Amino acid sequence: MKQVFLKRGKDESLRRFHPWIFSGAIHHMSEQPEEGEVVEVYTSENEYIATGHYQIGSIMVRVLSFEQENIDQKFYAHRLAVALDVRKSIGVVGRADNTTYRLVHGEGDNLPGLVIDIYGKTAVMQAHSVGMHVDRLTIANALKDVMQDSLDNIYYKSETTLPFKAELGQENCFLLGGSTDDVAIENGLKFHVDWLKGQKTGFFVDQRNNRSLLEHYAKGRKVLNMFCYTGGFSFYAMRGGAELVHSVDSSQKAIDLTNANVELNFPGDTRHKAFAEDAFKFLDQMETPYDLIILDPPAFAKHKDALRNALKGYTRLNKKAFEKIKPGGILFTFSCSQAVDKDHFRTAVFSAAAAAKRKVRILHQLHQPADHPINIYHPEGEYLKGLVLYVE
Repeated sequence: MKQVFLKRGKDESLRRFHPWIFSGAIHHMSEQPEEGEVVEVYTSENEYIATGHYQIGSIMVRVLSFEQENIDQKFYAHRLAVALDVRKSIGVVGRADNTTYRLVHGEGDNLPGLVIDIYGKTAVMQAHSVGMHVDRLTIANALKDVMQDSLDNIYYKSETTLPFKAELGQENCFLLGGSTDDVAIENGLKFHVDWLKGQKTGFFVDQRNNRSLLEHYAKGRKVLNMFCYTGGFSFYAMRGGAELVHSVDSSQKAIDLTNANVELNFPGDTRHKAFAEDAFKFLDQMETPYDLIILDPPAFAKHKDALRNALKGYTRLNKKAFEKIKPGGILFTFSCSQAVDKDHFRTAVFSAAAAAKRKVRILHQLHQPADHPINIYHPEGEYLKGLVLYVE
């Protein structure tokens, strides 16, 4: 196995079990590894400290283990079994009313660069590192061993998540099975999952708990679900007794899927309408006086260099909502940008409230659910921030 040697003093974060090694920390290598290859990492005193996937870029090694062990099917099967036990312990596995959950959340499950979402009997696997792409078949075999008969299909969906400079020529495909059954269940509600062409793995599993909370606020309210994607918040609001629900997304395909999901749960229900429209344009021109608004936009900042513009975007968007929402209204507002921390996001929302001259109270502070765990040694894994606000 090829070896990576660190500069003097650059092992401190690894001794605190942080799973990333940046390029600036590396002194030299025994020989040049292939991208995605497993390497061993040593301190400047030639002491072994970690094993991980090598990749060209600012994060040069993603740590898989702090022990000298083989990274093989047995290794992945053990990590996957531990991840499954975590999901069983938090109660998202083995329920007839909930067949969807995240099984692997990258660094949060000590498998950096790997995401696996479960939709019924289908697992959608996504690699965010070249190493996980190289190991995809080994991981798929380990996954089947762990899940046994509860899993019939494994769909690999990494065309848009792998670094383009790696030139891997990756195509999405089934690694096991090939089912066209795309209906899963979340808290008793059904939804179509577009794992073939949809965003992420096909559905935003990370908002499950927040959608449940919204359901309790929806009764008798006129609800606007902005950036609705496949309509998750919309049909929770309908089940919660909303007077009407309007879903907005700039993608016509997302609107079509939203309508299909609403029909799947509430066939013929006239309370729901969907609009393929730009969010800011819709807010500018809207006529319905909504008293519950959801703002769940895509990430405004993919990296720290975009932070300033992202905060301006969050401020502008929330200001529009504060200006339009009825007195006594409830605003659910989110950021999924990892580069935007909780304090940044709260400041942007507070600035928006002040600019709109509205009195606002925080009712809830929201975050990602327990099946998207945060490795205590990797605080960067906390990416989803949300606030539930009462607007006078």
